Amino acid sequence: MALGWLELLRRSHREFSARVDAVTDWSAPTPDTDWDTAQLVRHVTVEQQWVPPLLGGLELTEAEAHVHPLGDDLVAEWHRYSGLAAAAWEVAPPSTMVHLSYGTVPIERYLREQVFDVTVHSWDLARAAGLDESLDPDLVAAVWEDADAQREMLSATGLFDPPVPVPDDAPLQVRLLALTGRDARSAPTPDPTGG
Repeated sequence: MALGWLELLRRSHREFSARVDAVTDWSAPTPDTDWDTAQLVRHVTVEQQWVPPLLGGLELTEAEAHVHPLGDDLVAEWHRYSGLAAAAWEVAPPSTMVHLSYGTVPIERYLREQVFDVTVHSWDLARAAGLDESLDPDLVAAVWEDADAQREMLSATGLFDPPVPVPDDAPLQVRLLALTGRDARSAPTPDPTGG
């Protein structure tokens, strides 16, 4: 049975939460070469701060007043803002239009973007922390289907490295990550300190 995007959002947050809870080295590098682990978690957490005001109909400049610097306990901060965002998604009317940086979009478009972002960053965090990289297969399938239909638009955003060539019969998770410039086939870089 096909899952609704709200359930997929819940699953993406569970995937990210499991990795956040297991992080031991917050300075470890991530597949997002501009960020270490702490910066990655901060990025995804701050994105959750935007959700309630944007779903409430605020323009970006108005919503920004609801985005605050995070404290040092990133695990607690993630769980706090993940919960607030999830609660906002649960009550937002399906007719809501959301003001984003590139225009005003239907709520489901924003929801799908959020599921995509948290899902991919869950893998980033797993790779950075040396954790299980397997993601919920239903989540991967839904995000892949949505992303594959927009591959040209994703490339045009400049938000990702060029797609990594992988075989058509590669596992779906590998193909999804390859679309965002991530090579999930490559082994994690060994820690030169041996730690």
